Amino acid sequence: MPLRRSGPARRKVATAGTLVSLLSVLALPLALPGSATATDAAKRPAHPDADWMGSTIALHEGVDRAGGIEPRASYGRRGVAGVDVSSHNHKVGWWSLRRSGVRFAYVKATEGTNYTNPYFTQQYRGSYNAGMIHGAYHFALPDHSSGATQARFFANHGGDWSRDGRTLPGALDMEYNPYGATCYGKSAKGMISWIHDFVRTYREEAGRDPVIYTSTNWWKRCTGNSGKFGRNNPLWIPRYGSSVGALPGGWRYHSIWQHTSHGHPVGDRNRFNGSYSRLKVLAYGEDDDD
Repeated sequence: MPLRRSGPARRKVATAGTLVSLLSVLALPLALPGSATATDAAKRPAHPDADWMGSTIALHEGVDRAGGIEPRASYGRRGVAGVDVSSHNHKVGWWSLRRSGVRFAYVKATEGTNYTNPYFTQQYRGSYNAGMIHGAYHFALPDHSSGATQARFFANHGGDWSRDGRTLPGALDMEYNPYGATCYGKSAKGMISWIHDFVRTYREEAGRDPVIYTSTNWWKRCTGNSGKFGRNNPLWIPRYGSSVGALPGGWRYHSIWQHTSHGHPVGDRNRFNGSYSRLKVLAYGEDDDD
């Protein structure tokens, strides 16, 4: 069962040039494995356990009255049922979900450059052991470090990919900033550059283009509705209503729809936009952009 490169990333050792600079370094918070600098370590997320995929979407965009546990007739029960989970779900009853029809799962692995999900092993291995196709996602904090730094941290702490037909490419969660400015203080050009940096580095680390999770409203506001990623990066779109709605720039279709953020026993429910055989193609890594 793949759980590759989940150990701490290699660290570089820095030396102080003078006694004063040494004392200054000792006064800073220690950088954790995989983090870029002590300054970045000081930016530890205040409430990462509350930052799950879509946690800011309903808050900023609302929920259609028509939204529910399952899509309405316009989408029907077509596609493959899935869930996404994070530490706020604690230990997940994967076999119960499997019996209810869930066939794939995404698990939060990391946030920024110094947070890892304490329930990751139970959630990631548990979904796999229950016979599901599984994947990991990274909650992006573009104001904390470069996209490359976060991509490497993600790949080295559960976000890597294995060509076993059961592991989906890692997903990059781009949504409203839970700690401040909506677009993390970046211009549209700066945000596009950050995402490109993450995507390029993740491809180098894992050998796959990551899935991008984002809402149309956020994408328009923070990237200027960029069309640069639609060709290579599968789209995972949140919309808690009766249909997917308009897509962000560059994408002609979506791969996954997060159609609700509430429910029992796991709130975040998804539908893969295709058959189970096509989901396995996405996992295996061949011909996944048909």
